[in-house]
Amino acid sequence: MFYIFKQKFKTMILEGAIGDAYGAGFEFADFKKIQLKNNITNYENHPLYNELKGNYTDDTQMTLALAELILSDSDWTELNIANSFVNSFQRNPRKGYAKRFYSFLTEIKNGQEFLEKIQNTSTRNGAAMRSYILGVFPTEEEVLTKNTLQAKLTHNSEEGILSANAIALANHFFIYEKGQKNDLLTYLNDFQKANWKGKWQGNVSMSGIASVEAVLSLLVSDLNLKERLQMAINFGGDVDTVASLVLAISSQDKSITNNLPRFLYDELENETFGKDYLIILDKKIASKITQYKLVK
Repeated sequence: MFYIFKQKFKTMILEGAIGDAYGAGFEFADFKKIQLKNNITNYENHPLYNELKGNYTDDTQMTLALAELILSDSDWTELNIANSFVNSFQRNPRKGYAKRFYSFLTEIKNGQEFLEKIQNTSTRNGAAMRSYILGVFPTEEEVLTKNTLQAKLTHNSEEGILSANAIALANHFFIYEKGQKNDLLTYLNDFQKANWKGKWQGNVSMSGIASVEAVLSLLVSDLNLKERLQMAINFGGDVDTVASLVLAISSQDKSITNNLPRFLYDELENETFGKDYLIILDKKIASKITQYKLVK
């Protein structure tokens, strides 16, 4: 039985959280587990944290922080972004973060301390995993300016920024209907002066570039949404990030039908910042996109 979404607006944070939660059960899992259990019939326990079954991880929590800042209409500054990251974690601490970053977030008190103490030269996919939400801004220039600023807080490296901006631009491409999925790679390579290939195969490391290539290979594919989720897991490696990004961005592609099984929605966590809260945020983000389109 597939899920029939009754709301009149497109969700993306909700689908991102579903990909995150489903993928968490297979994050860096043995390929035998993937082959045996990746049939999209239930959420699996996380290899390290059983309490994460059906729960999203740091990918979605940091996305929420950025979404809330966008909706607040506050100034887009390093301090406001850092405060939002810290607040989002400390009001609802959860596993799934890298151990050092988890400890860091538990020890600091506010965004100013975040900025003063963060080691921000990583080339991994941590900035990319939360960047799709920046695609809601109405122009590529605004997307790149604001997303580069948030990416630099934790991943101030060429690879970290390039990969984060690719994800934000990819979502912008579908939200504002810049073309068909077959045009996506050309669009990104033209804007970024890059060489994205979108032909990923095999295990996905935590590298920002590897993660984006894996995501792009599915965004330009002819697979439906359920098949994209299953293939994201079949890659192996850091699959919760790939699955989260693929579902979030695919949700904005009007050529893709949502045929995800209903259990993915019904069994997603739904406490204070769970499913219902994500839907509320998605509704507000959809309204914000409508406002941007009217202004354009």
